[in-house]
Amino acid sequence: MKKIRITICGGLGRMGKILIKEVLKNKNLVLHSVTDIKEKKIFNNIKSQKNNLEAFKKTDVIIDFSRPKSSLEILKYATHLKKRIVIGTTGFTEKQNNLIKKFSRKIAIFKSGNMSLGINLIEYLAVILSNKIQNNYQIAIGDNHHKKKIDYPSGTALMLANAIAKGKNKKLASITGKSFLNKKGNFNKNKINFFITRKGDTIGKHNIFFANKTESIELKHTAYSRELFADGALNAAIWISKKNKGLFNMQDMFRLK
Repeated sequence: MKKIRITICGGLGRMGKILIKEVLKNKNLVLHSVTDIKEKKIFNNIKSQKNNLEAFKKTDVIIDFSRPKSSLEILKYATHLKKRIVIGTTGFTEKQNNLIKKFSRKIAIFKSGNMSLGINLIEYLAVILSNKIQNNYQIAIGDNHHKKKIDYPSGTALMLANAIAKGKNKKLASITGKSFLNKKGNFNKNKINFFITRKGDTIGKHNIFFANKTESIELKHTAYSRELFADGALNAAIWISKKNKGLFNMQDMFRLK
């Protein structure tokens, strides 16, 4: 098997550094280039550089864990060069997500708010539970991350919320309730409510609660290492390397649809 050339965007960030380490260990992949806002020696003759045409010109797949503004810039380069891209960046607005859909008409894009198998299985189950469960169950999503995570609710929490909305055959905006950041609160009835924590070094803990007066049902996932997300992103890069265009996610890769 010919090695797949990989570019890591956001290479000096937490996930970027882990991705670089994992790419260098993977016999099916080779680190082609790294981009970030700063220049720094990464490996042998590879230095991080700002997003530019030359950084992406000879790569096979771009893996992006940066910021939404940077991701859209990278997508323009990727579209111009007909490159495949894996996006793990979160915090996109609805307008930005619509732009990503437009880009996917020309190139293959793999986008997920969470690259772990566990979360994507929970997302799959959330659709089923939400569809079958009675309306008298209250719904809450627990969204716990480290103190440096900027966006909230997280991309993972929104994935789970969208799954619940899909199960109910409703738009998420119509059933979104209250969000509580680092505090307790009384949530809206018959809505999806978010209980968000941004403290310490938590990698990722997420829960979905369905509860009424007589019982509660909980789906729970805890990430113990960021290597979990790196492995998922690299598997996604290998998987999408065979696609030409379209918008894909972990549900497609794991055949959960």
